[in-house]
Amino acid sequence: MVTMFTGIVESLAKVTVQGNGKLTLERPASFDDTKLGSSIAVSGVCLTVAEMDDRSLTFDVMPETMRKTTIGDMAIGDLVNLERALSAYGRFEGHVVQGHAEGTGEVIGLDQSGADVRLTIRIPVEMKRVIVPKGSVCLDGVSLTVADAGPNSCTVALIPMTLKGTTLGRKRMGDRVNIETDILVRTLLAER
Repeated sequence: MVTMFTGIVESLAKVTVQGNGKLTLERPASFDDTKLGSSIAVSGVCLTVAEMDDRSLTFDVMPETMRKTTIGDMAIGDLVNLERALSAYGRFEGHVVQGHAEGTGEVIGLDQSGADVRLTIRIPVEMKRVIVPKGSVCLDGVSLTVADAGPNSCTVALIPMTLKGTTLGRKRMGDRVNIETDILVRTLLAER
């Protein structure tokens, strides 16, 4: 069975415990169908619910995940983006997201001109080939369209709903974000 997400964030949650291979978050009230073993994208990283109660969700986090994503940087009180795995009968509204963050990027630009808000991320060199203008990218679990792609960066435009309903509206210069490139572009380029 393949777990899939769409990059449409359902809720924000606070980190309550972080360390010793565990990550515990406040459980959103809307996650009432969550059960042990459920897959949840936590800021773009697919994690499995290992423990839960009415108020919290706990995940086991492997050392590689801690190193390669922003999960290892999280502190108590930090907010994360959450999305439950897509139901086979669900509406598909974002793009195909696996929750397999390939690495992290750094915020190097925050520009606002009226309602136009642009976020620029320095990307790892190995991702520059697969991040293309008007293509899709997933930043911290948020499905976005690439507005511009430079030699070592990509820029996305953030709509008001994204600014309000995700952690991207709280990002500052130097912050890191999890990046998952478009699986369709990666697959097409891998076949060449």
